[in-house]
Amino acid sequence: MTEPSTPTPSTSEPSTPTPGTSEPIPQPAKAKRVQNPLTLIMTIKSPADYEELYKQLTGIQALPPDENPLNKALIATQVVHFARFVFLENNTKMAVITAYDGSLGAYVNAFVDKVGPIFDLLLSHMADAPPLPVEQHRKEFLQYIEAHDVPVIEPFFSAYPTLTVLDILSNAEDS
Repeated sequence: MTEPSTPTPSTSEPSTPTPGTSEPIPQPAKAKRVQNPLTLIMTIKSPADYEELYKQLTGIQALPPDENPLNKALIATQVVHFARFVFLENNTKMAVITAYDGSLGAYVNAFVDKVGPIFDLLLSHMADAPPLPVEQHRKEFLQYIEAHDVPVIEPFFSAYPTLTVLDILSNAEDS
């Protein structure tokens, strides 16, 4: 079994002081982190759109894992650590919250390739959606995601910041 590497403090990034003390908290170097967060917050067009979106999403998510196209795409990309949908602000917004390996562009393209029509379905209910279908408008879709991604307050915590999904799966198989 491969042991997870322990990140070392970065000398190129400042440490964050612990509240109430002057002691810094060592932070892993961003360059070594392979996992990235996405908190995509989208505004739903109307209450009727929320109702339809909720029905469509719960229908997809109720499918057995081996029949659920989102689940199958998440597994097939081999870069997603977790993902979830959340309705916010009295069902006027929807969040897609994930952690993934690699670049945002590669992550988005992998999903467009595998489940583009599902993104078209979801985005058809959003107030300021990019042009559809996403498969024909990849650049605009990526720009939309970048514009609607709520940045995290760094550092982004991960128990295994330098391990990819494939590393973790490999370690799990070894045990």
